[in-house]
Amino acid sequence: MSERFNVADIFGEDVFNDTVMQERLPKKVYKDLKKTIEEGKELDLATADVIAHEMKEWAIEKGATHYTHWFQPLTGVTAEKHDSFISAPLPSGKVLMSFSGKELIKGEPDASSFPSGGLRATFEARGYTAWDCTSPAFVRHDAAGATLCIPTAFCSYKGEALDQKTPLLRSMQAINEQSLRLLRLFGNTTSKKVAPSVGAEQEYFLVDAEKFMQRKDLIYTGRTLFGAMPPKGQELDDHYFGTIRQRIAGFMKNVNEELWKVGVTSKTQHNEVAPAQHELAPIYEEANVALDHNHLVMQTLKRVACQHGMKCLLHEKPFAGVNGSGKHDNWSLTTDDGKNLLDPGDTPHENVQFLLVLTCILKAVDNHADLLRESAADPGNDHRLGANEAPPAIVSVFLGEQLEDVLNQLISTGEATHSLAEGILKTGVDTLPDFTKDATDRNRTSPFAFTGNKFEFRMVGSRDSIAGPNVVLNTIVADAFAEACDVLEKADDFDLAVHDLIKKYATEHQRIVFGGNGYSDEWVAEAERRGLPNIKSMVEAIPALTTDKAINLFEKYKVFTKAELESRAEIKYENYSKAINIEARTMIDMATKQIIPAVIKYTKELADTINAVKAAGADVSVQSELLTEISALLVESKSALKALTEVTEKAAEMEEGEEQARYYHFTVVQAMAALRSPVDKLEMIVDKEAWPMPSYGDLMFEV
Repeated sequence: MSERFNVADIFGEDVFNDTVMQERLPKKVYKDLKKTIEEGKELDLATADVIAHEMKEWAIEKGATHYTHWFQPLTGVTAEKHDSFISAPLPSGKVLMSFSGKELIKGEPDASSFPSGGLRATFEARGYTAWDCTSPAFVRHDAAGATLCIPTAFCSYKGEALDQKTPLLRSMQAINEQSLRLLRLFGNTTSKKVAPSVGAEQEYFLVDAEKFMQRKDLIYTGRTLFGAMPPKGQELDDHYFGTIRQRIAGFMKNVNEELWKVGVTSKTQHNEVAPAQHELAPIYEEANVALDHNHLVMQTLKRVACQHGMKCLLHEKPFAGVNGSGKHDNWSLTTDDGKNLLDPGDTPHENVQFLLVLTCILKAVDNHADLLRESAADPGNDHRLGANEAPPAIVSVFLGEQLEDVLNQLISTGEATHSLAEGILKTGVDTLPDFTKDATDRNRTSPFAFTGNKFEFRMVGSRDSIAGPNVVLNTIVADAFAEACDVLEKADDFDLAVHDLIKKYATEHQRIVFGGNGYSDEWVAEAERRGLPNIKSMVEAIPALTTDKAINLFEKYKVFTKAELESRAEIKYENYSKAINIEARTMIDMATKQIIPAVIKYTKELADTINAVKAAGADVSVQSELLTEISALLVESKSALKALTEVTEKAAEMEEGEEQARYYHFTVVQAMAALRSPVDKLEMIVDKEAWPMPSYGDLMFEV
């Protein structure tokens, strides 16, 4: 019988949250800290000293011996350096446990070994972590014991952002300022803050750890580089929302407990479409807290999977032939007094403020579709986007029948006089109640879909930080709000001006709205006719970061400098090249040391069998035909291996940058596919006992 517990009792028990601060901090210190959090005021060192002392005492009571500034460099994962609370020994030989305000507010990890894209020379080592007091500190329990984790931003000695969080916080300031301008125009004098509210759904695969360790490709790259499809994949849709197997249920239970303790609102869990694929979804939070919590989710999934004898795969496409994994980024704008700027109300055609917000977002997405696409670009997502399972690489907006109808009324007549009403769903079964259905269906093929009171950006990859997409969303929408406010603040007749602006934006940016099947070839042709960009790969998306338009946009709102954008582009080219290089070298290693020797050994056994059967006077036509087929595929594999080795060596000798990344994408990736093809055919005809690694069937169905 499993241990019973009350979620309310354990939720947030390891978080230095508002309740803990109220209980432990002097009233004045608590008020000063709240002012810092809510109004962005600077925290003085004396106040920080008191907070640090109480935080240390609380953490020690939780068993903590060390603290760490927990940050998100441009490596794709989090980073941390642990320091114990002990101070210099006393004459008695004992030690004091201390933690100062300076240690709380500022850390100094080595910046030279983190990606900087040329912002820092190798010999320039100093970098700083700065406490993000708007995201609560927490105590993490793992094999190292208990550690006080302090969420921080990470910047260089000269103040350049070297992390994911700093630009996100800057973009949150921008959207707050411009949203408040817009709200004041509509007579709202009470809201003091507008923050992006984000919920990041997380998809992932689970495989048996023992089988994982038998696959070099999973160990080194996180995805399978070879593998033939099993007889059954996801064709029957029976795994989606199916009964959760007991081993997986036990894992999910432990994941939830771990997450709830550190304040992550893990809400939904279910089986996803592909075999061995699952999803976890939280409740919405302010963007920077959602960012921290999503990293905690990914770390917890991996750690708990190991405890259950499994491995969690967060790669966007760990298996060819079945759905990959994404991370749906649900985004809205909420005031400090609870108003959602994306809530249309019951009669959206009459909600002028909502219509302006909506059309501003259409304008932002249309004008900066390339930046949104780039924000979801990584090597793994190249395999997923547009692969008949995920949003296409073309950015479009789904609004639903109700809002599309309102938009069409505005465009055609200049007036929106009605909204499509909610209907009654009649089931046709007397014992089932009729109930109200939404005025709009949903569209799972849309990369940017309105889903009632938020937008769901579905392009984001499962491993990706959600910082990048939300930095772009916050900044492009802030810019659209600012341009609208520039017009409306000068208008003599506000009502007429806002009406004209809504119609103008709706008309000029109608091309971005699409409610049909985003997976279809017809949509690709239609998008081209509309002039929408179709950016198919990461290397083709990266240049969007450094266009004059992007530089002007981000510098205008102080989110990125030109140098920071150029550094990020350089890092992304370098990361792409390194990722593909590792994949190619792994394929070469597996083919050379495992697959080809195993097939050669099998052909010898087959040849020996042919000779033995022939000597016995029996028909060997089947065996001979099989040997001929395998030998031909072996020749093809060896030739493809040689070609891959040559282009990989050539790529590695090239100077790092865009040209090298493009060569990896357009040449090395093609050579990898050419090697995989005959090897996967060999797997289908070589004796399973002779094949040197677990198959797709072993990995996806035996966990």
